[in-house]
Amino acid sequence: QVQFVESGGGLVQPGGSLRLSCATSGFTFSAYTMSWYRQAPGKERELVATITKPGGSTNYADAVKGRFTISRDNAKNMVYLQMNSLKPEDTAIYYCNARFKTINLWGQGTQVTVSS
Repeated sequence: QVQFVESGGGLVQPGGSLRLSCATSGFTFSAYTMSWYRQAPGKERELVATITKPGGSTNYADAVKGRFTISRDNAKNMVYLQMNSLKPEDTAIYYCNARFKTINLWGQGTQVTVSS
């Protein structure tokens, strides 16, 4: 019943930009804190950015501060990650996450590759 459709990943040159989208359904989107995580090959999954419900706040990993922007549209059940000034170390599978209390919901991930 719960569905995540992630898109926007791909191959980009260093310094380029990508916009990731996560379309969700099957749960009360507006009640959840939304996040983007990423997992590089051979590495554990790490938190990239988080956005709380309207009136809340955003948080970013130090590695992406000033370059990435997370946003959400509760009317459309969508969450986005605008990624600018991309670096090779940003290469990873990016996952959309929804969290409410002890509940965690995950997307399947979208590949981002930063290479010249």
